[in-house]
Amino acid sequence: MTDAAEGSAADSIRARLAHVEARLAYEIDVVAARAAQERGAVLVDTRKQASWDHGHVTGALHLPTSDLDRDLGGMPADRTLIVYGWGPGCNGETYTAKVLLERGYDVREMIGGYEYWGRNGFPIEGVGADGEIVDLTRPADPLVTAE
Repeated sequence: MTDAAEGSAADSIRARLAHVEARLAYEIDVVAARAAQERGAVLVDTRKQASWDHGHVTGALHLPTSDLDRDLGGMPADRTLIVYGWGPGCNGETYTAKVLLERGYDVREMIGGYEYWGRNGFPIEGVGADGEIVDLTRPADPLVTAE
């Protein structure tokens, strides 16, 4: 390998390492998000109203991506916001995170989303036919839990 090729390979490794370090500083898995929520972080559901009603993280705030052009004065500016969408294939929360970061909020993105939160057996709730909040928490799926 030539000196130029070795230098290029080293630069590529450094660039990939920087990328991975940035992801680890920004993304948060559901287990860490649950612990952060217990310490005061606020989870923010970015899905549409019907999805929210069907089920959401207990204690989360609802901010659908379609509402990002409204006044966000109700979002706590003094706490970390952890945005989430449906699951690993959803990137609506990424767009929401971008907007919130541009507006000066401290934001992290929960990887795995609502799907993995629920599959870990963490508290979820929904809105019943009568408009009341109902507990939808289910047992953890042993194939996906961190323990």
